[in-house]
Amino acid sequence: SADSGSPHEGGATRLFASGVARRVVKADVASLYPSLMRTYRIGPACDRIGALLGVLTALLDLRLQHKDAARAAAVGSIERSHHDSLQAAMKLMINAAYGYMGAGEMALFADKHAADAVTRYGRELLDQLCQRLEAGGATLIEADTDGVYFAVPETWDEAAERALVANVAATLPQGIRLEYEGRFQSMLSHEIKNYALLTYDGQLIVRGAAMRSSRSEPYGEAFLRAALACLLRGDVPGVAEAFQQTANALRQRDLTANDVATRVRLSKSPEEYLSTRTRHQQQQYEALLAAGRRDWRPGERVRFYRRADKSAVWLPDALEQHNQQQTTDDGQQTDYDIEHYLNILVGSYAERLKKAFAPGDFAQLFRADTQIGLFDTPPSTITPLWIEA
Repeated sequence: SADSGSPHEGGATRLFASGVARRVVKADVASLYPSLMRTYRIGPACDRIGALLGVLTALLDLRLQHKDAARAAAVGSIERSHHDSLQAAMKLMINAAYGYMGAGEMALFADKHAADAVTRYGRELLDQLCQRLEAGGATLIEADTDGVYFAVPETWDEAAERALVANVAATLPQGIRLEYEGRFQSMLSHEIKNYALLTYDGQLIVRGAAMRSSRSEPYGEAFLRAALACLLRGDVPGVAEAFQQTANALRQRDLTANDVATRVRLSKSPEEYLSTRTRHQQQQYEALLAAGRRDWRPGERVRFYRRADKSAVWLPDALEQHNQQQTTDDGQQTDYDIEHYLNILVGSYAERLKKAFAPGDFAQLFRADTQIGLFDTPPSTITPLWIEA
């Protein structure tokens, strides 16, 4: 076996700056790991005839042809959709080549040493890219195998951004293709692979599990999106207003159970949960039991909220059918635990904006009591922590 049993070395991730950046660009190496495999002829030792690299090379070339054809076709055209769908399908197959080598002993082409060599070259290439972008005038924000985000000086236009990427691309080894992927009005850098972007036409893009989750309560997600949109425009009073409006809506019970409910995936069968219930109660299961449900399946997703009396209430989806006692709860109730959801608003949702402000400013903007303090700074005078380019 080409697997020594030691862990496979992963790819590089770099967080250079957190906070809010303006004039952000993303550059990306097209099919990074597969391109490195082809350029440096890295394949599994057991593949003596080079079958994997042969197929990989053909698919890489074909995918780039379809990517170029998609870009050249009219936006919204059938031709563009056709080429884009083909290149996306090929991307899955191409990326599987590297994953196959690192998959472990049971895979036909498993080769840990070869997989480690690919990620080693990837780390070296990423470091070179970052150094050259920085030398060309970019302020680095984050970098990983998905690309490099960086900010550019105020005097630059799109042509200058593209020229920098093209200049760096020209220094790369044959077969490694650096692409100008996009430009953004601003970016909140929260953690590596967790960020928010505002496009020049005003579209908000949120990425990463720390920024959004399938468990998110609708009221919190609505606040976060509104606050992010204001923040990325530099509108701090708008951020404060979004928070105060949400907090006041909770206090005045203007929101409903549907707005505060969370959705979780069940991991325990009824037997498993009941066997540990006396030692450790979990609200999602307690909500089902309180509604008369005694059967459910691991993997099932359920909605529930916390009532003012601290009990959990199950909210079945509109089309959900069950054979147990029917509930009269339709999600329009307003008997939720106000303090609990205020704490979540501050501790979970506002917390995701913490890297954008100085500690004192953050504490003032996102107080659960929302009362104006004697020594408070007017929100209009608070500035985000800008990443200066």
